[in-house]
Amino acid sequence: MKRIAACLILAAGLPGVFAQTNALATRPLSLTDCFAEALKHNLDVQVQRYEPQISLYDLRAAYGGYDPTFNLSGQHTHNDFGGIFITNAAPVSENNTFKSDLGGALPTGTTYDLFGNAAGNYGTAGENSGGQIGVDLTQPLLKNFWIDNNRLTISVAKNRLQYSEQGLREQIITTVTAVETAYYELIYARENVKVQQEALTLAETQLHDDNVRVQFGTVAQSGGTLEQDEAQVAQNRANLIAAENTLSVDQNTLKSLLTDNYAQWHAVAIEPTETLQAAQQPFDLQDSWSKGMTKRPDLLQARLDVEQQGIVLKFDNNQIYPQLNLVGSFGYNGAGVVIGDTFNQYGSANRPFYSYGAQLSIPLSNAKARNNLQADKATDRQLLLKLKQLEQNIMVEIDNAVKAAESAWESVDATQKARLYAEAALKAEQGKYAAGKSTTFTVLQLQNNVTSARSQEIRALANYDEALANLAQQEGSTLDRRHLDVQAK
Repeated sequence: MKRIAACLILAAGLPGVFAQTNALATRPLSLTDCFAEALKHNLDVQVQRYEPQISLYDLRAAYGGYDPTFNLSGQHTHNDFGGIFITNAAPVSENNTFKSDLGGALPTGTTYDLFGNAAGNYGTAGENSGGQIGVDLTQPLLKNFWIDNNRLTISVAKNRLQYSEQGLREQIITTVTAVETAYYELIYARENVKVQQEALTLAETQLHDDNVRVQFGTVAQSGGTLEQDEAQVAQNRANLIAAENTLSVDQNTLKSLLTDNYAQWHAVAIEPTETLQAAQQPFDLQDSWSKGMTKRPDLLQARLDVEQQGIVLKFDNNQIYPQLNLVGSFGYNGAGVVIGDTFNQYGSANRPFYSYGAQLSIPLSNAKARNNLQADKATDRQLLLKLKQLEQNIMVEIDNAVKAAESAWESVDATQKARLYAEAALKAEQGKYAAGKSTTFTVLQLQNNVTSARSQEIRALANYDEALANLAQQEGSTLDRRHLDVQAK
């Protein structure tokens, strides 16, 4: 009767858990399936994917510094001077003016301006017209010669595009590692529920057998045996409830990594199709360090920061030079009675003009440029130290990750042996108990040992698989390890 009562209590204590489990639609997923879902739908990855796009637009915008600008204007002017007040002046003057130019800059630092203008005057004093077409050129020889604002902006934009691509790659590695860890945690949680269910069944069996012994008088009812059994059943039931809750939480953790619409996955129970593996892998610290120094996205970003600072330093170094420019112009004049005569003169190209020369501008103190340069030199040295610090930290992190993986592997073997010995000890004690040579307390204690050993074994397996995933993340080799071809663009 007590066994029946215990079963009824168990059924009453877990209605929500079992009802929820029965209501969920099962969806089998391999680890590769989970990676594919996460790369498509993980919100962190989706957010980060915009960074390279934004950086690419910024780079294209930077080339806008070379876009030529076209200007066109026309103007009519009327002046009535009044001959009474101004000697020798025409009483009325009419003027039509047209101007256009196309100007911009070249990647060599050269600036150009293609211009044309014409003006026609007519009124009481008669008619005349004139104008020019030509080009003005300026070429820096010192300041803004090998780098200027346009080239600085473009070089920095290219650098930031690479930086954003590495940022996306880092986010993908982080997400893939999180998915892998969550997947292993889900397998562990499912296996642990089985362990706790077995422990509860074992305790209930012990309670049933002791009830039978009491009924037949082989065990004294007042000896506390049944109370110990009841306590064990209650404790194992509580452990099972906790394990079920952990399973539910781990389900949600993995779902949140795989989807951008949790509501669609809420009523789905993910069923891992893979098991916890204990495949021993060789560990080579030097090889891991080499991978970390060449593959870690955060380290590559730090090197890009140093490279960007070098670009800025090159620009600021150029800005301390005097402004020495070659200047020149060339074109044709036009003149005539009406404005059409001026345009005809342009076509005949028989009235040229040109000029050439140099312009020198020397700031007397140049305090701003000199101090900007010194500040950027200090920043460059600081970034190099930060880079060195990051490299050292990465080596330590990889070293720790290798040691953790080695330790996790050793734990797999140790916990497996512990579980086998605990099961053998329980079996032997149960035989002694059946012969009346042991106590319920000892048997229950050994049952707990078996449950703990089984749980620790699957925990060690999960820890080992997660340690391998963490090591790959520290090396920056996660995508290679999982054969994921991800274009970070």
